[in-house]
Amino acid sequence: MRNLHTGRVAVVLAGILVVVAFGFGCSRPVEELPDFDSLWNYQDLAATEQEFRLVLSRAEATGDLAYRLELKTQIARALGLQGKFAQAHRMLDQVELDLGGEPPDSLAVAHIRYLIERGRVINSFGSPEEARLVFEDAWERAQAVGADYHAIDAAHMMGIASPPAEQLAWNRRAMGLAERTQDERGRNWLGPLYHNSGMTCLAAGEYKDALGYFEKEWAQRKDAGKEAGTERQTRIAKWSVAHTLRKLERTAAALTMQRELEAECQEAGEPDGFVFEEIAECLLAQGHKREARPYFQQAYEHLREVLWLKQGEPERIARLRSLGSGGEQP
Repeated sequence: MRNLHTGRVAVVLAGILVVVAFGFGCSRPVEELPDFDSLWNYQDLAATEQEFRLVLSRAEATGDLAYRLELKTQIARALGLQGKFAQAHRMLDQVELDLGGEPPDSLAVAHIRYLIERGRVINSFGSPEEARLVFEDAWERAQAVGADYHAIDAAHMMGIASPPAEQLAWNRRAMGLAERTQDERGRNWLGPLYHNSGMTCLAAGEYKDALGYFEKEWAQRKDAGKEAGTERQTRIAKWSVAHTLRKLERTAAALTMQRELEAECQEAGEPDGFVFEEIAECLLAQGHKREARPYFQQAYEHLREVLWLKQGEPERIARLRSLGSGGEQP
């Protein structure tokens, strides 16, 4: 998935993120072993990787090859999200070896998950053309066996890795399947897909269309209730709406929403540098440079070590630093 703040389409990021805060559900239940997909903690990827490895050590004693291979694909994903691409590929090489040439039906979902994670690592490493071949293979295989959740995942990744002119078409395919699937987990993709579509429109300067998608995402997130992990996703969707309002020069409305988010983040104990950045930008747009300064400083303090920003948008970090210290816009 694509990153849920502007510019967060990093490894989007994205995929990035890009990244989705709900369980994936493994292909079939396994006695005495956990649903490892429910163990994902996208806020602590190293801990998630370690937890997966502990489960794998328990699973090695079982005869359930599908479970072990699917779990290994998620270890590879955790590695890739940490930027450990070589390690991720090595883990996926192990899975590929165990899958063999053309896997049997019992390993169909493991094969699909292998393809998706291989594609994610390839795409994150900067080879979207190669990644698309893998994602499209996963999309076709998942549809063939009725694995809707994974088919949607593959189409959503096609929407990230494809050229801008093709992204919305893939997002619509994914949304169509998510809307008609009987798999509740598949329907949970709607929020991220609305978000990705909004990000595509935002990047193209189509702000009104972007706003429409982000409003759909926000409504979907709110309707999902307050289960574990959904409140943060709801705040991100609200942030996206407010950010797009600023782009549409509806600055007062955008600032009001970002102030609300600031309070919500404080209540949750999760200060957000992207919220500070948007408040600062709104204040600056309104001519309140002095009031904006401490918010630029806070944004800089929270965002300066964000890996994808440091690597992909160093000028953005430099701008936050300059305006936060009272300097002029770079």
